[in-house]
Amino acid sequence: MKIQTKYIGSVEVDQNETIEFPQGIPGFNAEREFILLDFPENPVFQIMQSVENQQLAFIVTNPFHFRSDYDIDLDRSLVETLEIQQEGDVVILSILSLKDPFEKSTMNLQAPIVVNMTKRKGKQFITNKKDYSTREPLIAAASSKEKED
Repeated sequence: MKIQTKYIGSVEVDQNETIEFPQGIPGFNAEREFILLDFPENPVFQIMQSVENQQLAFIVTNPFHFRSDYDIDLDRSLVETLEIQQEGDVVILSILSLKDPFEKSTMNLQAPIVVNMTKRKGKQFITNKKDYSTREPLIAAASSKEKED
């Protein structure tokens, strides 16, 4: 099927690649179907695009690219909701808040997107961990990761 996207125009997507969010995403509860799209020539960031609403898209990234010490515990309810059978089924994504200049951009580590890629089900999981914020500076996290490597 062909969809219109917020950032990269019209694209052909495979219906089998869509991700269902049974409860929507906080603030966008009516939007239940998204797809992950790669940015051309940028493997670090992806677009999580609503299939139904062209104007609703989030720039996301794997938080472990920036914070190797990032740690979340998925509760039983989430595991059951997403029908997670094994750790390898799961992808964790953080929604970015892009700023100008880019160095001021932040990522949400307190409420990551958890996706069971096998079942194609996702949910924004709001953690109660105070170790992480909803506006973690992206560049500071990247600098911290570089020091670790």
